[in-house]
Amino acid sequence: MRYRHMGAGIGLVLGALGLQIPAAAAADDSDVSIEPWNAPPGSTVTVSTSACDADADYGKGWSEAGGEFHLFAGEQEGVLTGEFQVPEGTRPGDDTVTVKCPPLTMVTETYRVVGRPPSGSVSAGFGPGEDTDVGLALGGGLLVTAAAGGAVWLCRRPNGNRT
Repeated sequence: MRYRHMGAGIGLVLGALGLQIPAAAAADDSDVSIEPWNAPPGSTVTVSTSACDADADYGKGWSEAGGEFHLFAGEQEGVLTGEFQVPEGTRPGDDTVTVKCPPLTMVTETYRVVGRPPSGSVSAGFGPGEDTDVGLALGGGLLVTAAAGGAVWLCRRPNGNRT
C-alpha cells in the first residue's frame, strides 16, 4: 500500500514537470530578449532583438508601461538593443513590448512588472523588526540549547523504545 502511494506521488511530480517543458520551449523561441524579466517600478528594462534585418541599425520600441524607446545596434552583430524605465507607481502585472524595425518587421513580447519589495522592517506586534546583536545572540543560544537537549534525549533513550 505504501509503495502505491509513493508511486502515485512520483507520477504526479513527473507529470507536473512534463507539463512545464512545452511552456519553457515556447519561451525560448522568441526573437526578443527582455532583461530583467520581472521588473519592479523604477527599474531600467533592456530590450534586445535579432528579428530585424541584419543590415538594420535602428528600430523603435513601445511598452505599454514605459512608452516609446529607440533600439540601436548592440554589441553583437545583427542585434538591436534599447532601454526604457518602468515608471514609479506602475501596478504589477504583464506589460507588452512591441518592437518595429525596417523593412516591415514587428515583434511583440511580454514581461512582468512586479511589486516593489518592502523596505525596512515589518511590524509584527513585538516591537521593531531591527534586531540587535544581543537579541540575535540570545535567539541563537536558545536554538543551540534546544538542539543539544534533543540530541541528549535521543541518546539516552533505551534501545527497546527506538523504532
